[in-house]
Amino acid sequence: MKSIKEAQSDLVNDTCSECGSFVDIGAVVEESDVLLQLPFSGNAAKADAEALADKAKARFNDVIVRLTEQDNVWLLQLEFGCSAEKMIFQLQNSLP
Repeated sequence: MKSIKEAQSDLVNDTCSECGSFVDIGAVVEESDVLLQLPFSGNAAKADAEALADKAKARFNDVIVRLTEQDNVWLLQLEFGCSAEKMIFQLQNSLP
């Protein structure tokens, strides 16, 4: 713990003294960040969006899926039960 604090700039102190974490997870994960919006375009846009929606539904029971089309672009909206679920899904599927 002491070495982490010593390695930091004097202007920054982001070490959690209770858990030894380098960064407070609350600073990285926002509780209300549960909506993932992904645009799809091209010939297989709708099928690709539906396939990703099916993955989300298979992984998380309470995910809410909305798929809309406007000007040949499909917008997939996935609303997760909590921000951790959104982050897990993004990481597992290499999504932004």
